[in-house]
Amino acid sequence: MANAFLVTVSGPDRVGVGAELFAALASLERVGATLVDVGQITIRGALVLCAEVAADDLGVDEVHAALATREVDGGGITATVESVGVAARASGHRLLVTLLAPSIGAAQLHAVFAAIAASGSTCERIVHLATYPVDCYELVVLSADHAELRRGVTDAAAGASLDLAIQRAGLHRRAKHLVVMDADSTLLQDEVIDLLAAAGGCADEVSRITASAMAGEIDFAQSLRRRVALLEGLPVRVLDEVRSRLRLTPGARTLLVTLHRLGYVAAVVSGGFVEVLAPLLDELGVHYYDANHLEIVDGALTGRLTGEILDRAGKARALRRFADDVGVPLEQTVAVGDGANDIDMISVAGLGIAFNAKAVVRAHADAALSVPYLDAVLYLLGISREEIETAGTTAL
Repeated sequence: MANAFLVTVSGPDRVGVGAELFAALASLERVGATLVDVGQITIRGALVLCAEVAADDLGVDEVHAALATREVDGGGITATVESVGVAARASGHRLLVTLLAPSIGAAQLHAVFAAIAASGSTCERIVHLATYPVDCYELVVLSADHAELRRGVTDAAAGASLDLAIQRAGLHRRAKHLVVMDADSTLLQDEVIDLLAAAGGCADEVSRITASAMAGEIDFAQSLRRRVALLEGLPVRVLDEVRSRLRLTPGARTLLVTLHRLGYVAAVVSGGFVEVLAPLLDELGVHYYDANHLEIVDGALTGRLTGEILDRAGKARALRRFADDVGVPLEQTVAVGDGANDIDMISVAGLGIAFNAKAVVRAHADAALSVPYLDAVLYLLGISREEIETAGTTAL
């Protein structure tokens, strides 16, 4: 196999340095050298540009001479050449490791990188996707043992208070065209049934039934019917009043607008009620949604539901149906939710995200977010804060 040389250009970034380097390397190609790989990073105007060159009949001096001829050195920039032995292809497969927290320091990164090293893996690239409102890094990791890498990094991230996502690298991530979200406590800060109960003067009774369901004493369908029964006689105008009081989760509008501008499709599935959610979702440009239906007779709620109840299994069926309608495979779907009712759709989706969720939901998810900003979902899709700002959505 051919000998390999690592050419490193470093110093204050300036116009034309890349052109000069590649002109020098092109002159080497004319005498049998091959450009194997290139990498560059610039931080606050400081440049590090590396190129790997393979050649049978060249030495360090010849590579140095080519750089000198093109005047790559100068103006504070230094070009060095190092023989790195025999050129070889890296083994293993690449994973994307995304780290997210309100702020990320060196100690937290040390914990993660120690776990990467312990699994026999290496980090090939680091991208700082965002610095606000949260800190987010994306690592490209080459690993021959994905299971060991996942175990080690997951434990390290938990110990360092970092949110984590580990995904296969490749174009398929950018091809996830359908993002399905829960409504209550995910897209919205509120629980619609609680607002309706408060308006109907039965908040305490509804809370007791909800607690019973969360304790596993009754299932979702039974608990929903019992809670809705308490709303009997509530005038339909209250639905509009409740809708006007709904609060979007911080970052929700930014997420939806960015997804739309990038060609993604957003959808909502909810254990709440179409009659409350539909006008709001239409206003937000969300055209794929499903939720439960309240029965209304003579301008008032009857305390009953119509149609099939959208429960945990129903949410997963809705995700599959939307994927068919949009024309994407399940591998290209994302599901975001916070409750046990979201576990099935999170498990079915290509990327399942637990958003400020309990441990049981996090255990079924591919990624977990504990920050209060819904647009952090975009970072798990590889979309940087700069790209979001370029799209002009941060004011939304």
